Amino acid sequence: MGCLVSTPKDTVGNRRRPANIGEVSVYVPGLRIPKPVDFSQSLGDHLSKSLVERLSALRTRIVVMAGQEGPTITRTRRKTATQHGGSTLADLQQALEDYLPVLLGLMKDGSQLQHKVQFVWVNQEDDAEETAMSNAWYEVLSILHLMAMLSFSQANLLLLPRTSADGYQPKVTEESRRASIDIFIKAAGYLDCAVRHVHPQLPTELKRNLPVDLAEGVLRALCLQALGQGVDIQLGMAIDSTKATLAVKRRLACEMVKYWQQAQDNIMNLPLLNGWGEKHRLFVKWKYVEAKAAAYYYHGLILDEGNTEKFHGMAVAALQAADEYFKESKKACDAFHAAPPLSRNPPLWGTMKYLSEKIPKDTSSKVRINRDLYSHEKIMETAPTLPDFALALKPDEYQLPPVDPSWNMEHMNKGQTGSNQLRNDRR
Repeated sequence: MGCLVSTPKDTVGNRRRPANIGEVSVYVPGLRIPKPVDFSQSLGDHLSKSLVERLSALRTRIVVMAGQEGPTITRTRRKTATQHGGSTLADLQQALEDYLPVLLGLMKDGSQLQHKVQFVWVNQEDDAEETAMSNAWYEVLSILHLMAMLSFSQANLLLLPRTSADGYQPKVTEESRRASIDIFIKAAGYLDCAVRHVHPQLPTELKRNLPVDLAEGVLRALCLQALGQGVDIQLGMAIDSTKATLAVKRRLACEMVKYWQQAQDNIMNLPLLNGWGEKHRLFVKWKYVEAKAAAYYYHGLILDEGNTEKFHGMAVAALQAADEYFKESKKACDAFHAAPPLSRNPPLWGTMKYLSEKIPKDTSSKVRINRDLYSHEKIMETAPTLPDFALALKPDEYQLPPVDPSWNMEHMNKGQTGSNQLRNDRR
C-alpha cells in the first residue's frame, strides 16, 4: 500500500543548499522540507470540514516555517526572535509536536485513511530531489527526523564557543554543556522511536524506496551520533573536574569510540554520495578517529601507572597510537570542513582543546623516558586492545503521543450521522 514518487535530482529546484554553513560543533545533515498537501481533496469526503481544516492549518504552519528557515537554519547564529517572541527552532519544534497527535488519527484502528494522502518532502542526503508517498507513516517518520535535526541544530548553537564577559578566549559555559547533553538524549529518543516503532509500520516495498535520509542505517547512525557527542561533552566536563579519575575519563573515551564505531558501521554501505550525505560520512569518520585518540591516550596513562616493563611498553604503544590517531583526526577534520557545503571548525574547547595540548607532549616525554629505560624488544610496536565498557548513555524513552481527542469527536459525529441516516431510511 502507498504510492511512491521520487523526483530526480535538480529537476524542480526545491533543494536549496547553502555554500557555507559556518562553524560546526554538531553536524546537521540539512533539513528535509515538507511540500504543501491538499487535505480537502483527499480527505474531504471522509472527514468533517473542521478536522480537515485543522490538519491543513497545522501542516501549512510547518511548511511555511520550514521553508523559510530550512536553507539557513544550519548556519551559525544565535536563536532568532520571531513575532511570537520565541525562537525559530523552538517554534518549529512546537509546530511539529502540535501536528503529530492530529496526524496520528489517520492511522487510528488501522484506518485506510492512512493511504489517502500523498505526502511530499524535499530530501537532502538522497540523490532524488524529493520523495512522495501515500502513507501517513512516512509522514510520521519525516516529522520525527525533522524534530531530531532541529534538536541537533539547537545543540550546535549551544556548543559554539562565545566570547566571555571577561574578554578572555571564547568558551562554552557549563550550563550550555549540560543543556546540550539533555538535547542529545532527546534527539536520540526521537530517532530511536523512528527506528523501533515507525519503520516497522511501513510495508517492505516502501522501506526499500525511502530516501537515504530516512534509511534505517542513517537513523541509527544519527541516534549514535547524538549519544557519542553527549559522551564527548561528559568527557570534557570530567577533564575539567578535579574529582574525576583517569579511570572515569578512560571509560568515557572508550564508550565514545563504541558509539562512533557503530555509527560508522551503520552508514558504511549506504549511498551517501551527494553534498550533505558525503559530508555526513566524513563527519562520522572524523569523530570516530578523534575518539580513538582520546581513548588510547587515557588507556596509555593508566597502563603507565603499572610497575612492570610490560605495562610501560604497552603504555608507550598506546600513547603512540593516540598521537597517530590525533594527527589523523586533524586531517579528517580538514576533509570534513572542505567538503561542500563548506564549514569551519570553531575555536578549540573542551575535550579536544585539552588533548591537542596533552597528547603530543605526553607521548613525546613518555616514549623518550621508556625508550631510555628499556630495550627496543620490550616496547610493543602495536597498540594494546582498548578495554570494552558497556554503553551507559541511552536515548530518551520517547513515545508517540496519543491521538488527538478531536478524532474521538469525529467518530461520535460520524456515528450520529450514521444513526440519523438509518432512521431516515426506515421512514
